[in-house]
Amino acid sequence: MSKTTASTSVAAADKSKPYFPLAGSNNDGWSKEDSASASCFCGAVQLGFPTQGPGLVNTFVCNCTDCRKITASMFASNFTVRDTHLTHIRGEVETFSQNHTIASGETMTNYFCPNCGTLICIVVRIGTVDDFSLHETKLLPRVEQFTKDRVSWFTGVEGAEKFEATGFKARM
Repeated sequence: MSKTTASTSVAAADKSKPYFPLAGSNNDGWSKEDSASASCFCGAVQLGFPTQGPGLVNTFVCNCTDCRKITASMFASNFTVRDTHLTHIRGEVETFSQNHTIASGETMTNYFCPNCGTLICIVVRIGTVDDFSLHETKLLPRVEQFTKDRVSWFTGVEGAEKFEATGFKARM
């Protein structure tokens, strides 16, 4: 598929075509029928991932208190990919792990770019996907978890299956 870099707003972009707005320092993002790229803000780290099963496991929004803190937002929009289907194209990542606040008690490891700090890998953030049209099409969240912790001004993801706590195992 060819790359479209229109000067229109993200909201007004044609979601049926790839859309690569000016966002961060990466300029070599790509999108095909069954795969795409994700990159950190500075472009040093880039991943390749499938946009459909069996490699694409799930897409979800998480409202848990840990996701609020680690993303510096009120929720995280994520997707999971089987380890066997995630391709590390370039860049090194660093990790931060802890289990003190994790609801399951299991250790959660976050991978991030050591240069710009963008969270990337394992549980991939939808916002790191280079083709913005995928945010609202193939990667539209199908699950919303930890709804009990959702802020009152966010009414949730329309059409997503809702869970008060975790709805599934996010890591494959």
